[in-house]
Amino acid sequence: MPGFFFSHNNMTELNGKEDCKLTEDKIHKKKQKAFGADLKNYLKCMVPHIESGIKTSNSRNVMLSAEEVIQWSQSLEKLLASQSGQGVFREFLKSEFSEENIEFWLACEDYKKTKSDHLHGKAERIYEEFVQSDAIKQINIDYQMREATAKRAQDPTHTSFDEAQKSVYILMERDSYPRFLKSKAYLNLLNQLQTNTSK
Repeated sequence: MPGFFFSHNNMTELNGKEDCKLTEDKIHKKKQKAFGADLKNYLKCMVPHIESGIKTSNSRNVMLSAEEVIQWSQSLEKLLASQSGQGVFREFLKSEFSEENIEFWLACEDYKKTKSDHLHGKAERIYEEFVQSDAIKQINIDYQMREATAKRAQDPTHTSFDEAQKSVYILMERDSYPRFLKSKAYLNLLNQLQTNTSK
């Protein structure tokens, strides 16, 4: 009798693993669909005429052109220099669960423009949100840089986060950015804009 239960448990375990794999596949497909829907909604806001077809590149109503989207592929710097590019790239990073990278980079850009008397408060917020070892949106930097950034944040200057920001930028440039350029999200957007422009 115990043997019967033992083999039954093994079967249940096997079935459980298969069910788990099927569930993971379904979740992955749902995430891809959700990402596509999120990106489409985001683009509807950014590009009011993308659904109805973009008139001409001269039209003042057009916020995003095929030329601008092509420029994003020239460098990460050009992508991040574009407000629309930042938004589309952020949506892509969300789909990869790494949006903390662009959020930290943008927070650092904002921090550099901060008036000196507000530096301390902002430095503390950035440190707590992105740098400290139990941060909610912890960025991927090594222990030495984390420690050095912590020290600089205690006595903040406009360059306190420069090294960490550069490290995160390089990570995005080498890792996420090439995948973004090959992603369906980017290629579909470019294709749609080129099609609408040629109409």
